[in-house]
Amino acid sequence: MTRIFISCLPLLSVASVAAFSTPCPLTTSTRLRSLEAPTPSSSALFLSSTTTASVSDIEIDEAKQLLCRAAETKLENPDHVLDAMMSLEKNCKMKFKEDSAAFSKDIMDNISGEWRLIFTTGTKERQKKSGGRVNYFPLKAIQSFDASVEPKVIENAIFIGNLPLVRFSGDFDFNERKRKIEFDFDNIELLGLINIKLGRKEIAKIGATTGLGSSGNEKLAENGRRAFFDWISADDDIATARGGGGGLALWKRVVDDGEKKYGTGPF
Repeated sequence: MTRIFISCLPLLSVASVAAFSTPCPLTTSTRLRSLEAPTPSSSALFLSSTTTASVSDIEIDEAKQLLCRAAETKLENPDHVLDAMMSLEKNCKMKFKEDSAAFSKDIMDNISGEWRLIFTTGTKERQKKSGGRVNYFPLKAIQSFDASVEPKVIENAIFIGNLPLVRFSGDFDFNERKRKIEFDFDNIELLGLINIKLGRKEIAKIGATTGLGSSGNEKLAENGRRAFFDWISADDDIATARGGGGGLALWKRVVDDGEKKYGTGPF
């Protein structure tokens, strides 16, 4: 059983899923005033900001459309998927700056549920080892969140068919000012039957030595800090985030018989 457990841990490597000027003299500034461009009118400023917002919204919509297709079919070109995720991240950061409270609330309103990992770039360490190649995630990996309880619950599991081969569970917090989910795993379940309680440092060490997570997570645990995701988006269909190890991830919401799934895995 131990050998099965250890051999399966690397499969979660990318599923758990972790970059003034001084003032001018008065006489000079007086002379320069005549050369300055006229101050834009308030209507021009409004039009400019509206146009910028519209472009951002359009790019977000275009990126999400491609990512939804990728999540459904896994047929979109991986390079295009990566480009779409980076575009979505850039534009969502802009929207977050406009209204951080509303943006964070939207994430938390949608985060609860089960999400199947579709695409990941892996951590920066893994990208270097693979020569920068990225692709669709080949296994059935389900990450679930429940923000309706306290402490909030996070789970991460690898399935073979309907059987949960390995499932990690713990709790998470959401930092609204940073769009950041910080979490710890403290329990491992094998084959849906055997539960093993572990501390955060032990989990982080397992991740660092087997590929479950980046070596940075072990350092975070040693300093009393938690692993994290910088969340990008979450809606009825897909979710995206950047892990603490620098990798990007795309998930598809798990839906069973027309209803969103919550809590303890899809089966």
